[in-house]
Amino acid sequence: MVIGRRGRNIAVDEALDHVLGLTPFMDGSVREFQRHTSQFTPGKNFDDSGASGPWITTLDEIDDLDAVTVTTRVDGEVRQHAPLGDLITPIPEIIAYCSSFTTLEPGDVIATGTPGGVGVARDPALFLRPGMTVEVEVSAVGTLHNPVVASR
Repeated sequence: MVIGRRGRNIAVDEALDHVLGLTPFMDGSVREFQRHTSQFTPGKNFDDSGASGPWITTLDEIDDLDAVTVTTRVDGEVRQHAPLGDLITPIPEIIAYCSSFTTLEPGDVIATGTPGGVGVARDPALFLRPGMTVEVEVSAVGTLHNPVVASR
C-alpha cells in the first residue's frame, strides 16, 4: 500500500484514511544474503531488487479491499495467488503497527508480504535465473512485469 496522509500512532479504525492506494510490489530476495542474519534486511535491499508500480489505484476505486487478489507468475505460470482477506495481519493493523515505531509519510510504501508458494519453500525449490520474467498482479490495480537479470 502507498501512504497518502502523514501519521504516527494511527488507530486501527483510522488506518485506511492514511492510505492513498495500492500498487504492485516485488522485493526480489537475494536468498544467500537473506540468510546472513535472523533479519531479512540484507537480502531485500540489493540494487535493483525492489520494484513497484507502474501505477497506483486509489482506495476509492476499490470496492472490496479483502477481495483484491495478489498473483505472482514466473514465466507465465501461477506460483502464488491469494486475496488480501487471507493476510495473517489485516492491512489496518499493519498500518497501525508500523505507525507505532515510525511516522508514516505520504509516498511511503508498506509491502504486506506474499501469498504461500514462494520459490524457496517449494519441493523442489524454484530459484529465479536471468532470462526469467516475474509478474506481480494486484487484481484491482494491474500487473508489474520484472525481467530477471544478473547482479551487477
